Amino acid sequence: MQTLFDASGRQSVVERLDGLTPSSSRQWGKMDVAQMMAHCSAALAVATGDTPRKQALIGRIFAPFVKASLLGEKPFSRNSPTDPTFVVTDQKDFAREKERLTGLIGRFAERGPELAGAQIHSFLGRLRGDEWGVMMYKHLDHHLKQFGA
Repeated sequence: MQTLFDASGRQSVVERLDGLTPSSSRQWGKMDVAQMMAHCSAALAVATGDTPRKQALIGRIFAPFVKASLLGEKPFSRNSPTDPTFVVTDQKDFAREKERLTGLIGRFAERGPELAGAQIHSFLGRLRGDEWGVMMYKHLDHHLKQFGA
């Protein structure tokens, strides 16, 4: 299973991110490429502890039923639901968002699984550090595929 805590998985994500341009077009969804990177940064800011969260009530109810599938081998499906606080609709600067996202990927990896495991996912609740590594890899992979990267 790929994870952002593994150097090869992380390098693959960063190389794919480097292949994006301001004109990269989405294959599904509503966000443009800069908005997608801002969205991914918002999720990573939770995983690094920059933006602490509490688990939503809906997550407390449904997370036990979907956690294994979300963390499993199967990629996220297109147009999957997202936390409304992570929806990005305003215009973003491509270069700034790319730099921010790349930096957050590095910080997340540097902090390591132990510190990631202290964070709360807004839907799944408390995750182990290794689970955060898988979840963030899968989230980035999903959105990079969204833009053909």
